[in-house]
Amino acid sequence: MLTPVAAFLAAKLVSHTLAGAALGLLGAAVQPGPRARAVLLVLAGILMAVFALDMLGVPAVRRITPRPPQAWGRRVRASAKSTSWATPAVLGFLTVLIPCGVTLSMELLAITSGSLLGGAAVMAGFVLGTSPLFVALGYVLRASTRILQGRLTLAAGVLVLAVAAWTVTSGLRLGGWLPGDAVVATNTGQAVQITTDNQQIITIRAEETSYEPTTVLARAGLPTTLVIRTDNAQGCTRTFVIPALGVQQILPETGDTRINLGTPKAGTLDYSCGMGMYGGRITFQETTP
Repeated sequence: MLTPVAAFLAAKLVSHTLAGAALGLLGAAVQPGPRARAVLLVLAGILMAVFALDMLGVPAVRRITPRPPQAWGRRVRASAKSTSWATPAVLGFLTVLIPCGVTLSMELLAITSGSLLGGAAVMAGFVLGTSPLFVALGYVLRASTRILQGRLTLAAGVLVLAVAAWTVTSGLRLGGWLPGDAVVATNTGQAVQITTDNQQIITIRAEETSYEPTTVLARAGLPTTLVIRTDNAQGCTRTFVIPALGVQQILPETGDTRINLGTPKAGTLDYSCGMGMYGGRITFQETTP
């Protein structure tokens, strides 16, 4: 019964993965800086939020929501009720060309990944993550139950809105625009070292899903070197960004990467991974930590 839906999703996965790879290569060629990627992330999140609010029935966003042509929607609904797989497969492959708020936002994310594999992973993950929703949608379209359709749309809208909030937050973190939080900077005794010639060395470990320690208290007014240590690191944390300094470094899987911070003044210095998902903060104080 769900063969047309499966054909639609399989073709959609292929086309979106290929498009993501191409967009990732575009991002690698253009090489947008941390702030430019942050803007793209925020825009992607805003697009998703508008789309989610439209799904939730908010009238104010209906006129500004990118949406596929009505004829396309009728074809998709008809293919869901068909027993053939060929037409749904063609429609699924062509969905990447249809203007849609969520798809456009995912394409922006693929560009910010800056690599073929990263872009492909973003778009493939988008399709796989929404596949259960489309399977349910195919069932609902067959059942033609308005109550089920309304509940499914509501659930999808809430989910997309949550992802939009997460994406905007990641963009703000990557751009260094998040306001200060209440987390107290700490010093484990190993993260910050003062050498005999009064040089300050701050060491941070890049883990798979975090930087440790996340918050560090250091001394202002000393020549400072930041060392990011990796040990078989994978994923987003290997792209290390300090927005305020315009620093963007690709870390080795294993090894130490040294970044000269100059002589910091009292204040905070935020850093994050290349997608803004994981980050941390160094607080420089005039007094000895």
